[in-house]
Amino acid sequence: MTTGPILARPGTLPADAGTLTGALREAVVTMLAALGTLACAMAIAPEPGPAVLAVVLCVSLSRSQLDRDRRGRLEAAVALPLVGLAATGVGYLLLHLPWLGAAVFVAGMAASIWLRRFGPMARRAGGLIALPFVAILTTPYVPTRHAGHALTVLLPIIVALLALLWVTLCHALARRLHLLPQPTHAIAVHTPSARRPDAMPRLDAPTRMAIQMAVALAAAFVVGYVFFAERWAWIVLTAFIVNSGNRGRLDVAYKSVLRILGAGLGTLLALVLALHLGAHDGATVGWILVAVFFGVWLRPFGYAWWALFVTIALALLQGFEGGPAGGILGLRLEEIVIGAALGLAAAWFVFPLRSTDVLRRRLADALATLADAFDPATPARTPDELQAALAQVQQLAPAFRASRLATARLRTRQPADWIDLLGACQLHAHALLARGQAPGDVRRAIGAARQALREPDQLAAALQRLRGALAHAASATEAATSVSPVSARPG
Repeated sequence: MTTGPILARPGTLPADAGTLTGALREAVVTMLAALGTLACAMAIAPEPGPAVLAVVLCVSLSRSQLDRDRRGRLEAAVALPLVGLAATGVGYLLLHLPWLGAAVFVAGMAASIWLRRFGPMARRAGGLIALPFVAILTTPYVPTRHAGHALTVLLPIIVALLALLWVTLCHALARRLHLLPQPTHAIAVHTPSARRPDAMPRLDAPTRMAIQMAVALAAAFVVGYVFFAERWAWIVLTAFIVNSGNRGRLDVAYKSVLRILGAGLGTLLALVLALHLGAHDGATVGWILVAVFFGVWLRPFGYAWWALFVTIALALLQGFEGGPAGGILGLRLEEIVIGAALGLAAAWFVFPLRSTDVLRRRLADALATLADAFDPATPARTPDELQAALAQVQQLAPAFRASRLATARLRTRQPADWIDLLGACQLHAHALLARGQAPGDVRRAIGAARQALREPDQLAAALQRLRGALAHAASATEAATSVSPVSARPG
């Protein structure tokens, strides 16, 4: 749904005041849209199911940014009603025909990932197909009690269109008031093949990820249905979360740990809130919305924050399913650990993707983009594509930095160093591109770094030399620029 943050300094997370303020504005706008949709849904049918679907669709639509242009809004206007109906239909199957519902869920989610192999349009279609399955995982199916049959069928469509209307209006108003930046078109990035010479069979990355997701979800459904009866949803949810956006085995392991830690603390906090709130549905709704707001706000700063607050919201939501909250919440951590273990096992043993292979592929893409930017034949040098390529590399940084911290005494070659060194090149590269400079030393250093990708032991040294060449060229250019006006004056 998004690209990773662009880091101005190597080895840091985007926790500066500007980024924090921007994320806060995004969260406020998203929650205003969610509250507007929620109010309309409750006015039409005061039922918990449509209300929860309204919030989920607003959050998903805001993150997908489908409303950023006319084409996206048209796609959303067609897709979101189908999403609402599909979420309701799959939820109905999971409730009344659970094994059939599980089969439909696994097949649909695997297909949405597999479609990524066919290019940007298919990737976009896959994202739209995945929406109802993501929604049903985060939206417990709650049958309507007071609405008629016709309204029950129409409610998901109405709620979906209301979500699109409110998100579009709130985003447009926020951009008009300069609270949010103007929308930009996403830049296509290369999907890594992550193939190894000894891989057998040689499947591309989307096919592998689709198979891994199918295995993880199938195992989660079987374990949940057989051993956990009514409590299977959290196992499936966790298996899905740790495998979604799979960037290799290390990434899945890292997200599994964060999911367990964040959800463990969230479960504890939700238990405390539930015990104090009792049956006060109004207060519970308020705390759920507060948790969703903080989850949306802090998500860019670490996945653990999202896991923490979403766990609180979902745990408090259990009160609408008719179960005693105090008796249910204590079991959540066990189910989360099982789901994370199943997701990690699928990523680790079923056509695994090595995280270092994914990183080297993204480094290759970033260096190729850097080489194009500094090619004298390039007519216009803009930083947009370079930023997008570097952002793809930075998405892998948290997991590799955590690995470096854990294995500092065991390994001398740390892939996290490659990420930090390339990130340190960004500021100098942008300075040179802004002045239209393409020094020969820099081009040669870029070529040497691309060659070193074939020899990982030499890659850190090559990236170090590239950073030095960029820094030297940027300093020389800045010095020449500052001296030039003085030397131009007579006497």
